[in-house]
Amino acid sequence: MISVDEARMRILQDLACIGTEVVPLPQAMGRILAEDVTARRTQPPADMSAMDGFAVRAADVRAVPVTLKVIGEAAAGRRFKGHVGSGEAVRIFTGAPLPDGADTIIIQEDTDFDAARVTVREAAPTGTYVRRAGLDFRAGEVALAAPRRLTARDIGLLAAMNIPWVTVRRKPVIALLSSGDELVRPGEPIGESQIISTNNLLISAMIDAAGGIALDLGIARDSLEDIREKFREGARADMLVTLGGASVGDHDLIQPALANEGLRVDFWRIAMRPGKPLMFGAVKGQPVLGLPGNPVSAMVCGLLFLLPALGALRGLPPAKIAHRPARLAHDLGENDRREDYMRGRIVGEEDGLPLVQLFGRQDSSMLSTLAAADCLLVRPPLAPALAKGASVSVIPFDAFLPHV
Repeated sequence: MISVDEARMRILQDLACIGTEVVPLPQAMGRILAEDVTARRTQPPADMSAMDGFAVRAADVRAVPVTLKVIGEAAAGRRFKGHVGSGEAVRIFTGAPLPDGADTIIIQEDTDFDAARVTVREAAPTGTYVRRAGLDFRAGEVALAAPRRLTARDIGLLAAMNIPWVTVRRKPVIALLSSGDELVRPGEPIGESQIISTNNLLISAMIDAAGGIALDLGIARDSLEDIREKFREGARADMLVTLGGASVGDHDLIQPALANEGLRVDFWRIAMRPGKPLMFGAVKGQPVLGLPGNPVSAMVCGLLFLLPALGALRGLPPAKIAHRPARLAHDLGENDRREDYMRGRIVGEEDGLPLVQLFGRQDSSMLSTLAAADCLLVRPPLAPALAKGASVSVIPFDAFLPHV
């Protein structure tokens, strides 16, 4: 068996990022920028007023109080077309271009004024409350560099740069293949020996949240030909993810079924719990990730291996999964030779660190505790027993993805 870190490295090392597409800006949220973006305009495009008040010459307001003649008005989108001379002022509002001749803004709170004259009570040096042209960015500057996951803040910046379209990585298509005579979809008639298929919906939701497109190929029966037929339906996907059946038991048919299609297996067991029977390989260049059949194992392996793979396909550099320090709310026994990912929840705080309580049963079939958990406690192989209050390492679920 190989380690979790080695498995992740071997999955990511040969994954090539997928192609690009051009999308309108309203559809770019969360997408991966594929090309640097250069500003198409300067912002602000001219010197602008940052406040409501009066545009003046600083030389005229060095000694106060002083009364100036009001010769006009400037508002956002409407420039005063004249020139501010000695002893003159222009009524100005936030966002309005600075009139020619003026170099300073006096805020209206520091004045007494009527339509014809303004008395300035507070002096102001040159440039007060003036937003200089190009303060934010200038035309031709690279404002966003690829690769980058676009946020709402980035969308606002792109809009300000007058960018209506952006080139992004297309969304990876991930084909999902469930297998097993025991599986039925939610709501379908169910036999006494059957169970509801959950992994396809769980992993599909993760893929959607991570910016991919899940292509559900359905449930293949325990038949080599049925598995091959459904595999061929997803052969054009960027990656195939199988759900269950990837081990080497008598009823695990994924490997023998895909061997006939050219499957090359890199590895199929890792030293972790839950998730030991994880398979990775390729069929004619298409990456194949075989997740375990138990739902907790499938999700933990999805978080640790599938999400980084999706990032690589989208052109993102590998990122370390953020472990955070915490303290145990109870005693914990020693660990065996496998790296352990235990479901827990934060129940308080001790010495400024989260206090984590593990669920008493860590069975990999239990979806109720998976839904109730908010973190995974990570234990290295052969970790010794720990007493209540001991320091531990946890991964909050929101460190992987929001809403996962």
